[in-house]
This record gives sequence, structure tokens and C-alpha cells, in this order.
Amino acid sequence: MNKFVRFFLIGLVLAGIFVAMNGFFVLPEGRQAVITQFGAPVGDPIVEAGIHFKTPFVQNVRYFEKRILIWDGDPNQIPTNDKTFIFIDATARWRISDALQFLQSVNDVNRAMTILDDVIDGTVRDLVNKNNLAEIIRSSDWDPEESTAREGVGAEGFEPIRFGRDKIVAMIHEEASKVTPKYGIELVDVMFKRVNYIESVRLKVYDRMISERNRIAAGKRALGEGQKAEILGRVDRELKVITSKAKKEAEEIKGRADAEAAGIYANAYNKDPEFYAFTKSLESYKKTLGENSKLIISSDSEFFKFLNSVK
Repeated sequence: MNKFVRFFLIGLVLAGIFVAMNGFFVLPEGRQAVITQFGAPVGDPIVEAGIHFKTPFVQNVRYFEKRILIWDGDPNQIPTNDKTFIFIDATARWRISDALQFLQSVNDVNRAMTILDDVIDGTVRDLVNKNNLAEIIRSSDWDPEESTAREGVGAEGFEPIRFGRDKIVAMIHEEASKVTPKYGIELVDVMFKRVNYIESVRLKVYDRMISERNRIAAGKRALGEGQKAEILGRVDRELKVITSKAKKEAEEIKGRADAEAAGIYANAYNKDPEFYAFTKSLESYKKTLGENSKLIISSDSEFFKFLNSVK
């Protein structure tokens, strides 16, 4: 066999290997594929991972994500139904549910993001426009009675909630999901990342929050002052009761002591009236006459009866 034939056979084998390798492809996990022939899709999308076959050189493979993708919108300034402007920053999760339809109507992920911008932003704006500010900022399970009871204030003056933020987000998801299937897109969910006021409204809200906190603080202070007055009144009453009881017991003890002293004096008097009179006179002298005392009385005064009798 000459060299030319040998090179020809080797080239033929290599060409066969190249053609065979171009006739299959490997689909990894998390991806799906659409086979195209001269730019047009052929057959159904391939969603199972593994080795798959195609016509060599004539057919090509377009790969698409099968996993969930994230859409992040730009914060938008939107007026509510009660003419209050707020910033809404929304996000969503989505997946390519039909790769063939996605290829035919959208072609790639960047184009899909643009379509989702229009669909989701438009739905968010529409539903925010139809609802008041309170519906957007309060959760669907918000209970004014529970909230105000926890803060110690009354529930009067609060705007009732029909839907709340959670239900409005669910409504946005429901409305947007009606549009996306025609693009081969399944919208998994929609969420509000952030809801904020514009600067002018924010200052008014801060002032209102400060006023509300001051009102709550004043209510708590008034409650504290009332409890303080009640405690002080109770203490004052208890003090008066204790003092009155102590005075009563003191008077009773004093009365018993006076009665006992009177009894002792009476017994002493009955045993020796003259000696009793003498000792009482001495006590009177001691109490009446001090070191610097001067007393001028007649000599026949009863006060000096015992002094006159001393010889």
C-alpha cells in the first residue's frame, strides 16, 4: 500500500470521526435545548440531560436555562389611589417553561428581561394606582386592634385594609402570569423588595410618626401619673389607719397607766394620809421652787403648812 492510499484512509477515518462527533451532543443538568436546522427549530425541546443525536453539520443546538432565573426591576416612582407618590422596587423569579416557544417569540434571555420589564412594571403600576397607600405598606394580616393594644393606644382613625401588601403582590403575580405564557415563560412569583416614600412625603410621615409617638408617650405618662396618684392615695390611707391605730393604742395604754397610778396613789393615801400629803407637798416644792425662783406668799398659806410645823 503506497503512502497516498494510507494518507487517504487516515483522512477518511478522521473525517468519519469528526462527522460522528458532530452528530451527537451532551445536554447538562439544568439546561434544555432546541435543535435548529438552517435557523428553524426542528422537533420538540429536549429537556432530559444526557447524550442526544442530531444531523451532523446541518443541525445546530440552542441551549436554554431550565433553572429559575431572577428578574430585578428598577425602582419606580408611582402614585397611589390617594395621590401619594412612593418608590416601588420589585423583583420576580421566572423560568423558561417552553424552550421552543421561547426561542420563537423571545430568542434570548436579554430580550426576555426587557419583556418582563414591560409586563411586571406595567402590572405593578396599574395595581398601585388602584389602591391607597395604606394597602401598599401594610401586610394583609395587619390587625389594628392588636397593633394599637400592643402600643397602648386606641384603634380609632386607622384606615381599614381591604387587601394589604401581600394580597396585592399576589394579584400582580396573577395578572402578569396571564401574559408571560405566550413567550414560553412561567412567572414563579413577584415580590416587593422595598417600598419607600418620596422625600417630601417621607418628611411628612416622619412628622406624623413623631406626633404619634409623642401622643403614645403622653398617654403612657398620664397612665403612670394616675397609677402614681392611686398608689400614693392608698399609702396615705394606710398611713392614716396605722397612725390612728397607734394613737388609739397609746391612749389606751396611757389610760391604763393613769388608772394604775391613781390606784397606787389611792392605796398610798389610804395607808397614811398625813405622809401622803407630806410627800405630795415636797413634790410641789421641788417643782415650784428652782434655784433662781422667788415666791412671795403669806406666812399662813397652806403651801407652807409643813414648813411652819418644823421646829
